Amino acid sequence: MSQSSAQYYAFINEILENKTVWTMKDEQGFPSSTNLSGETAIPFWSLKSRAEKVISTNPAYSKFQPQEINLGDFLNKWLTGLEKDGLHVGINWSGKRATGYDVKPNKIAERIKYEKENG
Repeated sequence: MSQSSAQYYAFINEILENKTVWTMKDEQGFPSSTNLSGETAIPFWSLKSRAEKVISTNPAYSKFQPQEINLGDFLNKWLTGLEKDGLHVGINWSGKRATGYDVKPNKIAERIKYEKENG
């Protein structure tokens, strides 16, 4: 299993277990990044500690603060809005460059629904 796949499954399992999702925010709002394929993503983490680590180890994110989102709002508001805006979900970005797996919002919603019904 690749690192990206492992992060994806950890993300799904941890948000379902904790009923929360984390992002980060500063005075300007939420960060985004465009990958080599031209897809723009907003990062989300399954644990506060994961978001805090990116904030503490990446100068580009040093002024950001962790932002908690309850799972219901993530599913019903965030994913819907991201899909409408053509944005992707950055899954548990990590490392020196804060990179990771970017997924279409509808794929996250489908996976969460599947896990809830079959998990």
